[in-house]
Amino acid sequence: MGNGSRARGVVMKTLLLIGGALLLKRLTKSTTRWDHTRLVAQSLTGQKFSRDQASRDPDNFFNIRLMTCPAAEMVDGSNVLYFEQAFWRTPQKPFRQRFYMVKPCPKELRCDVELSSYAIRDVEEYRNFCDRPKDQRPLPEEVIGDIAEHLTTIYLKRCERGKRCLYEGSTPPGGFPNSWNGATYCTSELAIVKNSEIHTWDRGYDEDGNQVWGVKEGPYEFKPVPASSFNDMLSPLNFPFQQPMEKRIEGSFVLQD
Repeated sequence: MGNGSRARGVVMKTLLLIGGALLLKRLTKSTTRWDHTRLVAQSLTGQKFSRDQASRDPDNFFNIRLMTCPAAEMVDGSNVLYFEQAFWRTPQKPFRQRFYMVKPCPKELRCDVELSSYAIRDVEEYRNFCDRPKDQRPLPEEVIGDIAEHLTTIYLKRCERGKRCLYEGSTPPGGFPNSWNGATYCTSELAIVKNSEIHTWDRGYDEDGNQVWGVKEGPYEFKPVPASSFNDMLSPLNFPFQQPMEKRIEGSFVLQD
């Protein structure tokens, strides 16, 4: 009887040790570059608004609707997302439409995820793409064929422990060519925060380094808005958009270049 109890005890200890080792291995397994890519793509996806920021600082920020959804997948596994921005009152009239391509950073670069933006060959074909039933959207192969010129690339890294963000990054020094409103180049910064909140800051500069478009006060902050609270946007905090073009130029968005 004593020997049987000891044997069972040895077996239980062995099983506990094996289980603990497997759990530790699972917890310490390194996150792959494709894992980071999927997390970034998921965080970008969905409907988000800058409502809270517009309420706090209506002189500098609009309530903008940002809508992003999966559109296709490249042969190498890169995710193609469709992205549009519109004033919240007129979501059917986006002023900015892009494709995003999300993929792992090249191994030689010290980053985790590469996020590139591309123009769309025929933006009218994609207006309100994410709001349509899937059978009324361009097919994935059509999406891939409609990816036009490369615009910008942001290199994202995991945020250090203790920071509120999950990923953050920017365009490389010198940015990318841009000719809107007298600019010669533009820069972009992006931070992905917990709860699928994202912060974006796009700015354009002339050849002398003077900022000629984009908000100067800081990044736009986009947060998901529950459907139940969407009607709350009909409150006084949502100022009318019949404002001078000069004011619109001060926003951080190219209205449609």
